[in-house]
Amino acid sequence: MGRPWLHVLAQVVPVPLGLLLSGALVWGATNADWSGTTSNSGNTWESGSLGLANNSKVPMFRVDNMRPGDTGSNCIRIESNADFPTALKLYSSSPNWPSNYQSFIDLKIEVGSGGTFGNCKGFTPQRTAFNGTLDQFVALYTDFRNGVGPWTLPGKPPNSLSFRFAWKFSRSAPSSAQSVVTNEVTFTWEAREHK
Repeated sequence: MGRPWLHVLAQVVPVPLGLLLSGALVWGATNADWSGTTSNSGNTWESGSLGLANNSKVPMFRVDNMRPGDTGSNCIRIESNADFPTALKLYSSSPNWPSNYQSFIDLKIEVGSGGTFGNCKGFTPQRTAFNGTLDQFVALYTDFRNGVGPWTLPGKPPNSLSFRFAWKFSRSAPSSAQSVVTNEVTFTWEAREHK
């Protein structure tokens, strides 16, 4: 019989040796392939806005002591900060506007360019948006759906339109029209995305 220690060694050594070799194979397998990466970071999404502004600080009209034949006008510029095309409309609201009140205030609204609030010098009309009475305008154009327009704003500068409002107190206004005050009228411009 020779060398029993070899027999013991043959039984003991294979287990650690096997573990060592299998670990080396796994390490070699995970590091054998070449790799590379590339990234594109800093991605964000910001929504646009469709804000409107005008260059007025006070009401366009505060007329007192009108007499038949009196006239007046004012201009206002509407600006959009949208960077996409929008459809702009004009309408009005007047709470408790009496439907049976006969207005003798003629109103003409023109759309164009130039001019500024309080000064229509330089205003260039492109078309007439409305020509009737104040009563008619308040009754007919009450929201975006039935508003006057639309006018397309391109979505890039110059992204604005000017409006000239001209009024006249009719010479045919009867004596019963004396000392009559209209309710306050709000003129509203609204823009929506134009597709």
